[in-house]
Amino acid sequence: MKSAPGTEPVIMIIASLSDSARYEMLNPLFRRAFDFIREAAPAALETGRHVLEEDALTVMVNEAVMKKRENARMEVHDRFIDIHVPLSREEGFMWKERAALEKPSEPFSREKDAQHYDDAPDTSFVVRPGQFAIFFPEDAHAGCIGEGKILKLVIKVRTA
Repeated sequence: MKSAPGTEPVIMIIASLSDSARYEMLNPLFRRAFDFIREAAPAALETGRHVLEEDALTVMVNEAVMKKRENARMEVHDRFIDIHVPLSREEGFMWKERAALEKPSEPFSREKDAQHYDDAPDTSFVVRPGQFAIFFPEDAHAGCIGEGKILKLVIKVRTA
């Protein structure tokens, strides 16, 4: 069944932070999220969760150990859009259309707004500092792929 014009889901975006204004109209909270990213000084960020708007816009400052591709699991969300922003180094990602997933590894957690899958990705890519990736509920994704540690932002934006 084909969607009516203008109602097609938006699928993953990879872009430079300098072009973020092009995407701010996709969700009423995106402008505030990108303002936070533009104003953030990585050296001054405290790791952990920072709530910008309760149950609507949260920034997680993560210092994580990256993993090998074969250890990454695809993840999906229902209520939140993820904006991933690597700060300290490039980060590998995998992607697959959510509708094509077939191998859930756990039931969906409403509390965490997440479910993981053991499906193989359709594509892999790298996001560098100065860039971002946006994953919508239609996108299964896995990040933190590479070697060593990474400092990154994950911004959780409530769907409109």
